[in-house]
Amino acid sequence: MNTNPFIMVLRFFLVILFIIHSLSSSSWSASLPKRVVKSTLHHRDHTAISDFRVLNRRYLLNCPNPNPYIQINISPNTSTQLSDDGYITVNVTGILLPSSRHWVAMISPSHSNVTTCIGNAIKYEQTGDLSSLPLLCHYPVKAQYLSTDPEFLSCKRKECKGSVAGICGVTTCGATLSFHIVNIRTDIKFVLFAGGFETPCILKRSEALSFANPNKPLYGHISSIDSTATSVKLTWVSGDQHEHEVQYGDGNTAKSSVSTFSQKDMCTSILESPAVDFGWHDPGYIHSAVMRGLNPSTTYSYKYGSDSAGWSDQITFKTPPAGGSDEVKFLAYGDMGKAPLDSSVEHYIQPGSVSVIKAMTEEVSSGSVDSIFHIGDISYATGFLVEWDFFLHLITPLASQVSYMTAIGNHERDYIGSGSIYITPDSGGECGVPYEAYFPMPTQAKDKPWYSIEQGSVHFTVISTEHNWSVNSEQYNWMNADMASVNRTRTPWLIFTGHRPMYSSSGGIVILPSVDNEFVKSVEPLLLTNKVDLALYGHVHNYERTCAVYQQECKAMPVKDSNGMDTYDNTNYTAPVHAVIGMAGFKLDSFSTNDNRWSLVRISEFGYLRLHAKKEELKVEFVNAGSRNVDDRFRITKS
Repeated sequence: MNTNPFIMVLRFFLVILFIIHSLSSSSWSASLPKRVVKSTLHHRDHTAISDFRVLNRRYLLNCPNPNPYIQINISPNTSTQLSDDGYITVNVTGILLPSSRHWVAMISPSHSNVTTCIGNAIKYEQTGDLSSLPLLCHYPVKAQYLSTDPEFLSCKRKECKGSVAGICGVTTCGATLSFHIVNIRTDIKFVLFAGGFETPCILKRSEALSFANPNKPLYGHISSIDSTATSVKLTWVSGDQHEHEVQYGDGNTAKSSVSTFSQKDMCTSILESPAVDFGWHDPGYIHSAVMRGLNPSTTYSYKYGSDSAGWSDQITFKTPPAGGSDEVKFLAYGDMGKAPLDSSVEHYIQPGSVSVIKAMTEEVSSGSVDSIFHIGDISYATGFLVEWDFFLHLITPLASQVSYMTAIGNHERDYIGSGSIYITPDSGGECGVPYEAYFPMPTQAKDKPWYSIEQGSVHFTVISTEHNWSVNSEQYNWMNADMASVNRTRTPWLIFTGHRPMYSSSGGIVILPSVDNEFVKSVEPLLLTNKVDLALYGHVHNYERTCAVYQQECKAMPVKDSNGMDTYDNTNYTAPVHAVIGMAGFKLDSFSTNDNRWSLVRISEFGYLRLHAKKEELKVEFVNAGSRNVDDRFRITKS
């Protein structure tokens, strides 16, 4: 049990806030009995405020006056099996009175009963829903209002359903929607609702659609397993539990190990978490195989799969430079997540993620990137497991071609009573299980997601800010030993990464500030003692750069070089430079504090960091994903 005074106070305030929340009422909960309000509030607070996110706590009403004219037609039609990545056209016709409250949901698996969950009645009763059962056994994967079609409300697509003497007696209206789908292995169905998200009732269901190959191996991504760069791990997802293989290089093969996880592996509390409840979706099987005998900084091709399940396309990838070599070029960011590639509402949307991915894909395709570091808040699935498939699909153009290294964040790990140092329900009950399955880093052990890796002239120390970092804890002793052991002749640059920052001019909320002072008090001295050059963090959704700072005092300021670039001279080391880089997708944060002398540059734009490390220079650029401009640049030198 954590006895940190700050954490104990934080817990107290969170409990008080929860009680206040539970006793309050608002317009969005007005349709619910009082005994269900607490349940609804709890599940709303898991991730974000959205009427769509609390849909499972609405009652399914009976639609009055059934309309016999309504039809849902799908293109490709239900007799055509779905591709692994594409768009479905949903045509809704026969609407008598177009309303802004008509909407279509994509349900998966399609056999989920959208009227009752009799088999799960006891589970739902445990959450406080005692008077009747909730709307859906499984949350919709995504949804769109029919008004997304600009011609729907004005009824520009009229159809006559009956005429007498040439005069139309019944006129109906229609809408056409486009849904982006990826292979999530289970079949899907489209359901038409009236009443909006607040008071839904079912009007019509489509037939089920199945994927052509639910066992198809997909979403392959690679990661480094050590600093030699002679081996990399490839991880992919399939509906097939049998052993696959990767074929790479000049006739080399490696067999896959296969794992998965279930609802029993998720975390929950008195009120069940989305991960074990309505947010669950079968993850299929996660395959991993190690490609060995490689050369650093070398391009290879590979494909993965099996004759029975199918094969991926042939993919080209580049190994990173070995630790101790002269240089490495890499990208870094945090808090990316994903966004729909259509007009849908989804459970948790990170609006900047698509533009950031597009910009980085161009860089990776040019061959100028050796590796990527994603520092926490990875997919933002937060207990809605199908979101992992959409995220993996989004990053595939990057992560299949260069080493994709990650750190765990609060939205992967945190949950009350789970061993996380923070008791917020930010992971929605995932508790790091899906994260560690999809992104097997070279960590110490299960649920000890800290590690180090060397690439080129850089030693990366990657920690978990969500696990115990207090003085003399296991992780504290590890990070101290790791950084103290760095051979600065071999890898002169020491970069420290963790999700939560030590410096930020964005305040957060009163009881849960952006910066945990206890974390700073415990860990910051290690950075100074071990002469960390650069510390990179996410969590706060903007970009901010500091002076060379320790205990909120600037120990050194950068000077302009001949090109006007801010330059920190670490020949005579003074303190680390800190940078918050959580601007890769989540809605951007503003800067609420204006008098921090250690804060030199503040940018609230979507983007990522581009870094180029040589033995005597570490060059850093903040790339604006929208304009592709470099909005900030600096370098650290040493002789």
